[in-house]
Amino acid sequence: MSNVRSSSGCLPATKTLGSALSSVALGIRRGLERLVDPAGGALSFLPLALALLVMLALSSWQMVWSTSDVTRYECYALAFWFGGQARALAPQIDCSFLPAQVERLPPLHMLPIEYPPLTLVLFTPGLLVPSAYYPLLFGLLMALAALLIYWLLLRWGPRGAALAFTFYLFLGEWGLALLRFDLVPAALTLLCVLAAERRHWTAAYCALALAILLKIYPLLLLPPLFFAEQQARKAARVTAEQDGARTAAGIVGWVAQVPSYLRRWQWRNLLLCLALVVGTTGAFALLDFQGAVASQLAYFAQRPVQIESSGTLLIWLATLAGQTVRVVYTYGSINLLSPLVPAVSLGSTLALLAGYGLVLWQSVRGRLAFSEAALAALLVFVATGKVFSPQYLMWLMPLVAYLTATQRRWLLWFGLIALLTSLIYPFLYTRVQDATQVWRVPGFLPVVELRNLLFLLLTLGYLFNLLDLRRRSEPQLAVGAGALREAEGSR
Repeated sequence: MSNVRSSSGCLPATKTLGSALSSVALGIRRGLERLVDPAGGALSFLPLALALLVMLALSSWQMVWSTSDVTRYECYALAFWFGGQARALAPQIDCSFLPAQVERLPPLHMLPIEYPPLTLVLFTPGLLVPSAYYPLLFGLLMALAALLIYWLLLRWGPRGAALAFTFYLFLGEWGLALLRFDLVPAALTLLCVLAAERRHWTAAYCALALAILLKIYPLLLLPPLFFAEQQARKAARVTAEQDGARTAAGIVGWVAQVPSYLRRWQWRNLLLCLALVVGTTGAFALLDFQGAVASQLAYFAQRPVQIESSGTLLIWLATLAGQTVRVVYTYGSINLLSPLVPAVSLGSTLALLAGYGLVLWQSVRGRLAFSEAALAALLVFVATGKVFSPQYLMWLMPLVAYLTATQRRWLLWFGLIALLTSLIYPFLYTRVQDATQVWRVPGFLPVVELRNLLFLLLTLGYLFNLLDLRRRSEPQLAVGAGALREAEGSR
């Protein structure tokens, strides 16, 4: 009987403890719901603000380097605005990568070698402060770009999209996000997608044009955007019979109708986008044609295979059979030189054309919405490229968060890719003094190839919708709690 009384005496305590835990869990849940609520005010930005503060602290050690990416931007800005005086104005940073003729050039005649000329808009504000504070000011500008993406996802994305973006950004880019300008074109591509989904076509094309003027990769989104506009205007809709046709006759029949589609297509916005890109580039070309056009094309065409790209697996396997390979620092990255490089580059190009062609074909047939085609095109570009720099993931993060939000398989899969990427850089790269020896660091090559394999599988899964990877989260189209209350009141 004493045992019975003892156990019955524990029941109230157990119920009280369970009730307390339930209350705590409910409070945490409500707090998280408020964080993802656009009507949550300043508190909604708390997760990203905390993440950015930690990222700023963790990446601050790179801001004092004389050869970091940020100092490279500073050198370009100084060379453009001050010409031959650039190196003398900032002797504490390394501008030795600038061509020798910069010493003889007047101001406004030296453009970035590997970046579109409009990037000078991002590189210039830091010149307003002493050179020692240039990296800090640049980092703060990139933090504003991250806040813009967060606000866009919070305002127009599905519930949880802003938190998903913060999760990916912190996990995979804590060492680079504030030191590179990739968040700015990423924000512009997200703006393009949001505008296109709401059929604000002119705004979508303008946002995409600005993104292209800052980075070349958003150019991949232009054809899918054009197809999406035509389908939305019911000017180039493929009939159900043609959509289902898989025979050669069906394809020939569709091609035969292309001339009639061309007459009905709307070209104004496409021409506006091209005019912005060509006009801006042409204006800079009047100052420096080599820097505005020729050097960028040569830069991308002549780059060897970067050590972290997908094609390196074949090169490393060939070394087991006695094939020679050299690891060098060229074109601003660690690259491989091998007799197999031309074949690997050709294979990467063919894979890119095949994957991108599939994206365009699915876009034309209406099987991919523009937002899905944009993400698919970027996945293909990164997976098949000769270069896979860690910052490339920033191009994808806003779209992944917008389209998949809190889907568990994406959080786990893409989150693991982001984690492996941050393990590669900066962690493994900092294990050696000479970056060309990073491949000797234990675990470097296995981590790189595992990351690349996971990324390739994710790309193939998204292209062919395996494991239901293209299932979208429900979009949050409401304009805030105030609008919802007004809508309810009107009923």
